[in-house]
Amino acid sequence: MAFARAHRLEVKRVVAAAGAAADAAQADDAAFTGSGVAVNSGVFDGLSTADCAAAVTAALAAVGLGGAQVTYKLRDWVFSRQRYWGEPIPIYFPVEMAKPGGDPRRGDAHTVRYDQPLPVPDDELPLRLPPMEDYAPGDDPAGCLARAMDWRFFTRGGTWFARETNTMPQWAGSCWYYLRFTDPRNAASPWGPAAEAAWMPVDLYVGGQEHAVLHLLYARFWHRVLHKLGWAKDAEPFAKVVHQGMILGSDGEKMSKSRGNVVNPDDVVAVHGADALRLYEMFMGPLEATKPWQTSQVAGVVRFRNKVHALAARACKGVPMDAETERLLHKTARKVTADMEAMSFNTAIAALMILANHLSGLPGPVPHGAVEALVLMVSPAAPHLGEECWRLLGHQGTLAFAPWVAWDEALCASDVAELGVQVNGKTRAALTLPVDALAADAEAAAIALPAVQRAMAGKPLRKLVYVPGRIVNIIV
Repeated sequence: MAFARAHRLEVKRVVAAAGAAADAAQADDAAFTGSGVAVNSGVFDGLSTADCAAAVTAALAAVGLGGAQVTYKLRDWVFSRQRYWGEPIPIYFPVEMAKPGGDPRRGDAHTVRYDQPLPVPDDELPLRLPPMEDYAPGDDPAGCLARAMDWRFFTRGGTWFARETNTMPQWAGSCWYYLRFTDPRNAASPWGPAAEAAWMPVDLYVGGQEHAVLHLLYARFWHRVLHKLGWAKDAEPFAKVVHQGMILGSDGEKMSKSRGNVVNPDDVVAVHGADALRLYEMFMGPLEATKPWQTSQVAGVVRFRNKVHALAARACKGVPMDAETERLLHKTARKVTADMEAMSFNTAIAALMILANHLSGLPGPVPHGAVEALVLMVSPAAPHLGEECWRLLGHQGTLAFAPWVAWDEALCASDVAELGVQVNGKTRAALTLPVDALAADAEAAAIALPAVQRAMAGKPLRKLVYVPGRIVNIIV
């Protein structure tokens, strides 16, 4: 629009806001970029943006000038690279010498027949990279392996051959590494059927958005080829995928050096320790959410970490738990276990903070059993803290082999429940009642609430619906 005004070009509106007339759209000086209705478009006037696109496409198809087509975009993948690091490509080529007796390693004139590629025999696999003192790329666009003459050129049956000097981009190995991990000591084959049957497919794949576009996508491509060849039993390598959210800079933008908003985790570790970094990353929000980094908020998890450590130092054996502490401990164990299995780490840590605050507020010695359970539940998110507190609690070995916390469902059940109180279907107040409260008691308690009295405004009660543990609905 600014360009058109600067050069006095005619601006012809073709889309106006829904309900706006064409002349109103023309008078508007700002560009309209949303979905609306077609204007100044001949037979397409009045159509919504979506309907207009479909109608134009159909009209083009009718006269043979176009049509609808679904397109897919796949990021280009440069498979071969001119560098040392990476898997060497197991291909070689015949070499024709200009003169008999010549040696290409000495620089004698020769021609590499790249149009006649040959696979490295199976008994010579895996093809290994040669030892090199200098593996910098250098000025030769062919890459550093082109300088490894004794590796690049070899003779067989009196004929010279040249190896491919490009390497794979390391995605090649990572596209099937999970299969090798199932059977890493198998010297006869990449993996055996028994190991594959025991381990595959992978139960859970966790990766970021960009990682999923590259590694996950290409791993699936390779695996489907292996499956069609009969080498892999499953058509898909991963049973479930969870995409972790991106961590943004404190300005809410994607971290980049150009923006100057990159946070170096090493700096956080140097000041607060690795456990504080882990706790904060897990506590920031849901795993799948994109979240901005706020260094100032690390102090909150540091206080929690220190509180757990202090509790381990205060814990005393033989101190009984009161009923409130016992119930909270069992509820926390159930919630943390379920949240961790669901990868809801932020809510699991929040529950642990509530338990730690409760234990810290207890007068006198803290029950040893309660702190021990707290330490066990904290340890997956803060392993160093867990191990140190485990020693403070009197244990000699690691907690890695200690059984996970257990809970009693009876102790997890609440004696009271908070109910919403509605008047004619609109929530007016909340009421805390015993879970087994009688209808008459619920009715009396609900009607006595000041907010309910104001909502009833002296009108006679026509009906009351009481759902134990959930709601009281008063109809006047």
